[in-house]
Amino acid sequence: MPVAETFRYYHLLHHTHQGDERLDTDLPTELEGRLLKGPLRKLLWLSCQGLAYALRPLFVHPKKPGGAELLNLALQLAFNVAIFQLWGGKALAYLPISSLIVMGLHPVAGHYISEHYVFRAGQETYSYYGPLNALAFNVGYHNEHHDFPYVPGSRLARLRAMAPEFYDSLYAHASWTTTLVRFVTSADLGGFSRVKRRRKLAPAGSELGE
Repeated sequence: MPVAETFRYYHLLHHTHQGDERLDTDLPTELEGRLLKGPLRKLLWLSCQGLAYALRPLFVHPKKPGGAELLNLALQLAFNVAIFQLWGGKALAYLPISSLIVMGLHPVAGHYISEHYVFRAGQETYSYYGPLNALAFNVGYHNEHHDFPYVPGSRLARLRAMAPEFYDSLYAHASWTTTLVRFVTSADLGGFSRVKRRRKLAPAGSELGE
């Protein structure tokens, strides 16, 4: 799927406007929040989480595709044609299906829930320091990533070791699987378990204020 350039745009917005309900498309929508009640609904949403992340920007903050995105689309289509010609439809179908699975009810997908859903009052962003970081390019070091977004994942563990006084006192997840189980089974966790910042309308003729 041609998502690299589009993801870059929305991910940078998430970093600069974290919690802004109009610009941070990592936040569940109002509809998702109302629906995410009860274990069965949460399980269904988690299993389709990849679709939620892909489609949410179209409704929350749509953007006109730029040149880099069009190039991304052209290159990805060329790769897809090559895969289909060389290995057939099953090989091509494997790619989006496996992506949806790994973003759904899968241990590594726990990082989507662990990063910003409020598990401790007063803390907005969370890290995970377990062994699955070895498979996920240290994506679990999320506090460190938000503090220094241009430090590559390969160096985030070293960054934390250099500044333990800033991270040791913060709540961290011990297991992504446990995080998913807690999210599904806890009545206190759902689509509204995120820190939101609403923009206030500024006076006419001026820019929107925070």
